[in-house]
Amino acid sequence: MDYLRVTGLSKTFGKTTVLDHIALDVAEGELVTLLGPSGCGKSTLLRCIAGLTAPDQGRIHVAGSDITTVAPQQRGIGMVFQSYALFPNLTVLGNIGFGLKMQRLPADQITERVEAIIALVELGGHEHKLVHQLSGGQRQRVALARALVVRPRILLLDEPLSALDARIRKMLQEEIRRIQRQLKLTTIFVTHDQEEALILSDRIVVMDGGRIVQQGAAETIYARPATAFVARFIGNVNLLDARQADAVLGLPIDGQLAIRPESIELHATGSAGAAGCPAIVRHHQLLGNVVRYHVTAHGCALMVDVLNRSPAQVLAPGSAVDLRFDHEQFQQVD
Repeated sequence: MDYLRVTGLSKTFGKTTVLDHIALDVAEGELVTLLGPSGCGKSTLLRCIAGLTAPDQGRIHVAGSDITTVAPQQRGIGMVFQSYALFPNLTVLGNIGFGLKMQRLPADQITERVEAIIALVELGGHEHKLVHQLSGGQRQRVALARALVVRPRILLLDEPLSALDARIRKMLQEEIRRIQRQLKLTTIFVTHDQEEALILSDRIVVMDGGRIVQQGAAETIYARPATAFVARFIGNVNLLDARQADAVLGLPIDGQLAIRPESIELHATGSAGAAGCPAIVRHHQLLGNVVRYHVTAHGCALMVDVLNRSPAQVLAPGSAVDLRFDHEQFQQVD
């Protein structure tokens, strides 16, 4: 049975529909990522689950119990915000233990649980520092520890890493996933960062305009997008209309064809493995271990990703190339 079940959830603000009959099931111990552009409703859905925003319609069940009208502090749900929301006048110890003090736990139990969580999030040595003495990454760890120490049934994370630099962000992504698996904690993570969703998730739920447009394992969402919106939002993609698909591939289609840049082979004309669709290199972008070529084939602009093996192998603008396509990796979308 699904641990968290959301059915028919709707919410409007004025004349704007933010959630439109959302249905979402989350299994116990699963990490689900809500992914979508700003304003798609993902943070509002999270706030409804937490009890911070009341839905206009629909129900929310946890472990079989209806919590739709239950007060936030009685839901057993922890939430970490983008802004951290830490108390500047309290130390790391004070911030983490605050929720336990509100529960009126004995001092020795508070100390024991806070010390265990500090070890879990690797904040040892920072216990007596104030918030302004911490780095951004350390502050986020404090916010995470404060949510975990009360032993929530469900953990909600609302874009918690968006304000951090890339290196710290990647490190904390790994830490959040490690902690979530170690605690087997049912978790919903909100982000608009496609790479973050692909790294973290057991399952990705893509939202647009207050609705869920596709959900599934990260590999499925990436390789088999259901719509052009999902194809564009998850990774980079070449979208060919019927005319372009016929000109480049000789394929009659309805709708559009999604082709990932890495699924196209590129060969210099006349080299071994060539003799595909002729194209011309317009320019390229260096993306670290990948070179992204922008080419034109039969009047159609395409992106092609090639491993960056050597600077000497990078093709100059104007180079004639041949493209080879793996038809099994094509996906027709609406």
